[in-house]
Amino acid sequence: MPGMLRATDALSNGYDAGTPKLDALGEPSAAVVGIDAGTAPAVLLALRRPGLVRRLVVMEALLGRLPGAEHVFAGGAPWWFGFHAVPGLAETVLAGNEAPYIDWFLDSGTLGRGVPDDIRAAFVHAYTGGEALRCAFSYYRALPTSAQQIQDAVATARLTMPTMAVGSHPVGTGLERQLRPIADDLVGHHLQDCGHIIPLDRPDALFALLAPFLSTDLPK
Repeated sequence: MPGMLRATDALSNGYDAGTPKLDALGEPSAAVVGIDAGTAPAVLLALRRPGLVRRLVVMEALLGRLPGAEHVFAGGAPWWFGFHAVPGLAETVLAGNEAPYIDWFLDSGTLGRGVPDDIRAAFVHAYTGGEALRCAFSYYRALPTSAQQIQDAVATARLTMPTMAVGSHPVGTGLERQLRPIADDLVGHHLQDCGHIIPLDRPDALFALLAPFLSTDLPK
């Protein structure tokens, strides 16, 4: 996704949910899987260019202002949404303190179970430095634009491919409820006792869902 992690000249404008780079892979179509910040780009790609997306899996995110998930953040968005959204603030405050800040999210996102040391080190490396943080926080700063992109897309298109929504804590069934009115073929799963970072917290449970769903279209 353009804009995430360390920037290059081509990515310097930050996150844009409307420009996933599937074409760069040279494949005529693909099964597309997105979690969190990858959900909006995956859904927009599927809505705008359905011929490219054979199957769609999205996890642990909410799609802009689409109805159905009002209960998820009924008490307000998490504190870091506002903190990360202010241009220049979070990357300045966090300079030199990236590791403990990232540790908090890795711990919270796995319900206190944490992640292996090598995975933690990779996260810390990816998100250390002002430019890396700026690119990461650009996701939050682009949320109003992403919400409008989604609103515009669903006004003229539906998800026509088989689609799976997977929720855990805290999104739960929120994403599934948002997708239900705009998807022709949707299955939803809610993983219990699982943190937000599903692939790291409950990889076996996630694989058990993905393998049969994605393998249907593979060559025999």
